[in-house]
Amino acid sequence: MTFKDFNFKEVLQQAISDAGFKEPSPIQADAIPVVLNGKDIVGQAHTGTGKTAAFGLPIINMMAGNKGVEAVVIVPTRELAMQVSDELFRFSKNLKINTATVYGGQSYSRQLKHIEGAGIIVATPGRFLDLLRDKKIEITPSYVVLDEADEMLDMGFLDDIKEIFTFMPEKRQTLLFSATMPPAIKKLAQTILNEPEFITITKSEVTNSKITQTFYVVDEHERDDALIRLYDFKNPEKSIIFCRTKKEVDRLSTFLVSQGFSAKGLHGDMEQRQREEAINAFKKGKLEILIATDVAARGLDVNDVSHVFNYHLPFDSESYVHRIGRTGRAGKEGMAVSIVTPHEFRMLQKIQSSTGGKLEAKVIPNINSVKEKKTDSLKTKILEQKVYDSGISLVESLKEEYDLSTIAHKLASMLTNTTYVKGSNYIGKSEIDIQKLFDRLKNDNSSDRNGKGGRRNSRGGGRGNFRNRRNSSSNSSRSRSGSRR
Repeated sequence: MTFKDFNFKEVLQQAISDAGFKEPSPIQADAIPVVLNGKDIVGQAHTGTGKTAAFGLPIINMMAGNKGVEAVVIVPTRELAMQVSDELFRFSKNLKINTATVYGGQSYSRQLKHIEGAGIIVATPGRFLDLLRDKKIEITPSYVVLDEADEMLDMGFLDDIKEIFTFMPEKRQTLLFSATMPPAIKKLAQTILNEPEFITITKSEVTNSKITQTFYVVDEHERDDALIRLYDFKNPEKSIIFCRTKKEVDRLSTFLVSQGFSAKGLHGDMEQRQREEAINAFKKGKLEILIATDVAARGLDVNDVSHVFNYHLPFDSESYVHRIGRTGRAGKEGMAVSIVTPHEFRMLQKIQSSTGGKLEAKVIPNINSVKEKKTDSLKTKILEQKVYDSGISLVESLKEEYDLSTIAHKLASMLTNTTYVKGSNYIGKSEIDIQKLFDRLKNDNSSDRNGKGGRRNSRGGGRGNFRNRRNSSSNSSRSRSGSRR
């Protein structure tokens, strides 16, 4: 089955092809026909299974495009709101359908201005309800989507959701997606949906089993040092580094080139010619590192990528799955490496739970470990090196001034210059530090379940609990030695 089987509008089909989408995922294959038939649905599927396209594509296909706000998507966090909004805009822009993102912490006037010309609103519950209550917006959408409903329940948004639907028109198509179906979600579905069709995608590993997934824990200021050290140690043949923002891509590509790497950035603000040049150079092996945003790399298909690095974790599990899927292709093995800070542990836990994959905690190698690996690699190269006439001639000429032992020592000294390792001896957290962080997160989750610590700290979907304690973890770090690069 391909996306062409859904008979989407030609312009929408072109956007799907441009995004690199070919075969629909199980949730897309099951949900899209039901949505196109105008039915309400309850979709049970984990993040990373392609839910955004499952509801977004059929809704965009059915929209008139000239009737104001026709669709509303409600999500739990501002980060997910931005992610979903970007993806929907990518599919709908050629249909001249604009998307507005609404969440707390932003100017009301600015968001209202964006809503004026929008056909789709992607919003977090708190800010959206404020706009409705204060009559700052009066809309009658034909399509309303609740995404990550169980997450909104966990964050304390259930009452807000119920009130939001008192402002929605009675005649509408409602789609609810949730990874789990606790009683409160089932009850909500009975209240806001009309004879829905239930679609369940059973949980399985949504990540390739041939991809080894590891993560390294560092303090924020250590990200660059950690990345260089990991490259020194792993020596990847061809790799992609994922960043959250275009600005981050530009900065990191400049930094890596200054460190002697063959690297280029890839993001949406680059001219088409520049993007094509970077991708072609990467595919042909003229470029060893490609640094990209999620959107820019979505359609990238290169079979020999040995490593994927997450410079930051993405905002959601679906992006994580797409990222690491750039390696381990065509039956080959791959490595996915994530650099995380203590305040990203909740996201790390969610990714592991949603994808069913196993992310293994590792400690960043110290200088001696990297030197040993480089030296072993050098020994192997020397043993495998063929002897050529030019080499024999050079040694014979040197024998006129030095004995063979001195010549060997000099040549070996030249070669071992390549084993030099920059940076501090120790980077990032030790095994003991990492275990303490896991224990603390476990205690936090236990407190949340027992009602001793509320998850919702503000409207607009911010999480905040673990993040606000990030400075405390640095006090447990062991003493480091070695000079800073």
